[in-house]
Amino acid sequence: MSTPRVLVTGGGRGIGRAIALRFAREQAKVCVAARTSSELDAVVIEIGKAGGQGRAQQMNVADHSSVEGAVWRAVEFLGGAIDVLVNDAGVFDVKPFAEMDLKVWQRNLEVNLSGPFFVTLEALEPLLDGERRHVFNIASVAARKGFAGNTAYCASKYGLRGFSDALREELRPKGVRVSTVYPGPTDTKLFDGQPGQWDRAKMNKPEDVAEVVWKAYVAPEGANVDDLEVPPPKG
Repeated sequence: MSTPRVLVTGGGRGIGRAIALRFAREQAKVCVAARTSSELDAVVIEIGKAGGQGRAQQMNVADHSSVEGAVWRAVEFLGGAIDVLVNDAGVFDVKPFAEMDLKVWQRNLEVNLSGPFFVTLEALEPLLDGERRHVFNIASVAARKGFAGNTAYCASKYGLRGFSDALREELRPKGVRVSTVYPGPTDTKLFDGQPGQWDRAKMNKPEDVAEVVWKAYVAPEGANVDDLEVPPPKG
């Protein structure tokens, strides 16, 4: 297998960072994209220490023009093609529906649903030029089950699941795998400041999700990697 060329959104922290570092351990060339440049720069250093080559690319996934320019620069770094696209950038808001406002609703849909659409659309041509091509859309258990206080988040993640299902049917004949990943609660900064009782010691770690993604990427041809569950944490 040739060295993977990888683009990870939400790559500055949490699950995106863990996925970037997992591929870096396999000497991959990884472009990490997010809005916060200081976090990206730190991850690029970690990618180099892990054995890969990294590039930081600022990107606001909710802004199509930002995505367009950022993907172009990422592809330039990756040598003209993408083998692995990971749509991980996301937001999470706990808000009772009766208190829901348009800003929260739009934020969830723009980042969690329109974001993967924009990035995949701009990355499609270089992805089709890649090798062992694979798209990973990081969804959530909230793409399969509704949770009180999560109407906006669940709507966006159910939408991402539908996007993945339809995209898979279109890209399968072109030899591109599309996987939807369904992590349960994972100990990341998404939970910082959110109302509710969160026992983060009992959550999955971002590295648990990254390992599921890596194993699906190297799974043999013909293996079913459409919907990927993340095993609950041990203990």
